[in-house]
Amino acid sequence: MENKEFAYKGTTLNGFGMLFLNLALTIGATVLLVLAIDQEVWQWGVCSAAILLVSLFLWAGFMMLEPGEARVVMFFGKYVGTFTRTGYFWINPFTVTKKLSLRARNLDAEPIKVNDKEGNPVMIGLVLVWKLKDTYKALFEIDSQTMAANNAQVGTDLKSMMAAFERFVRVQSDAALRQVAGQYAYDDTESQSSDITLRSGGEEINDQLEQKLTERLAMAGIEVVEARINYLAYAPEIAAVMLRRQQATAIIAAREKIVEGAVSMVKMALDQLQDQDIVRLDDDKKAQMVSNLLVVLCGEDNAQPIVNTGSV
Repeated sequence: MENKEFAYKGTTLNGFGMLFLNLALTIGATVLLVLAIDQEVWQWGVCSAAILLVSLFLWAGFMMLEPGEARVVMFFGKYVGTFTRTGYFWINPFTVTKKLSLRARNLDAEPIKVNDKEGNPVMIGLVLVWKLKDTYKALFEIDSQTMAANNAQVGTDLKSMMAAFERFVRVQSDAALRQVAGQYAYDDTESQSSDITLRSGGEEINDQLEQKLTERLAMAGIEVVEARINYLAYAPEIAAVMLRRQQATAIIAAREKIVEGAVSMVKMALDQLQDQDIVRLDDDKKAQMVSNLLVVLCGEDNAQPIVNTGSV
């Protein structure tokens, strides 16, 4: 995409030098006016008025810029460059300038309700760090007037201008977040699934979100510094059901581990009894012993031992 922004190359003078010159013109015109009235010389009065008009004209050319700020310069509606030098300067008073902030800004978006890939409603939020990069696109490629709250006039006020851009970023961030969230499930529905989910995606999900935001905000000359999901949860209407499902999945996984360990311990017990020839068990006794051991090892409650004083 063509970069239409360029540096302002018009006449630029030191602001302090022009300030002293303008003060001198104003004082000189005032003195000359007093003399013209005192001496009743109308020609001096005309010269004094002309000098005052020139002085008033020069006052309109002063401009101050802080680090991290820029001024878009226009001459009778034509873009003539972007001024980014910090300090106090004087430029052509016929030009019109609009100040913009190039500093990084945060957007901590409130969680919004979206549907994931499986149609489940989830609450998801993001934190975004952004800044203006292309001042031409920011002012002329999008309509900042319609972005202002309540259709208020933005004008040249820095706070109003940046508030308009923040609203644009917020709307596009919501759209990008919905787009990314709709491509993935909240969590694995099957334990064997290897698909990326919103919970397990981590950096990959954040990278895709940042890419989508960059594509959407590039038209406004906005650079995405960083974008991350900072809130993720099921929507309240299904949160309780999904919590029970997660608890059931965890219980099943724990039971599988318990049974696996119990079978291993029973096998080890039977092998040692046979190897050391402690007691000889037929198949029925082995089955009874396996059943008793599995009950003891897999049961949640403490087993109550029963002493067998008869035959094994």
